[in-house]
Amino acid sequence: MTAAVPRDATTISARVAPALAGAARVALGLLWLHEGFVKYRAGFGAADIGFVVDGAASNPRVPGFFQAFTDLVLGAAPGLFGVVMPLLETLLGVALVVGVLTVPAAWASVGALTTYWLADLLVWQYPVMVLLSAVVLAAPAAASAWSLGGLLASRRRARAQ
Repeated sequence: MTAAVPRDATTISARVAPALAGAARVALGLLWLHEGFVKYRAGFGAADIGFVVDGAASNPRVPGFFQAFTDLVLGAAPGLFGVVMPLLETLLGVALVVGVLTVPAAWASVGALTTYWLADLLVWQYPVMVLLSAVVLAAPAAASAWSLGGLLASRRRARAQ
């Protein structure tokens, strides 16, 4: 015989899951905003991308395929990537805090963090950010429940009825 779950416990978990997943989404977004703003304030640009390319080439912990990627792709357009990276980080932050395109933003977060790790750019918040991304990806509906995307989806459903 299995124990019955009290109705109140179901109601509580239905409220707690979106709150926790939504908090993970917003925290991830705030960390991305911090990353982007720090780069903007520091004047991040082509020289910083050049530092990544040079560091990857001389670092034995960076896999060979990624050394080639940094040389052929990042090294070919350091000015472009010097603008794109802080912009990407800031846009990820905005999307996640507001709650639009939550799942693509969480996947892009994992992808960007993977490239940072492959380049041996390790800072304390990156593992935290991957964990928060995993929460958002594991519970996308809960993570989007209290968001602009969730609000728009509920309005579309209401209009359809």
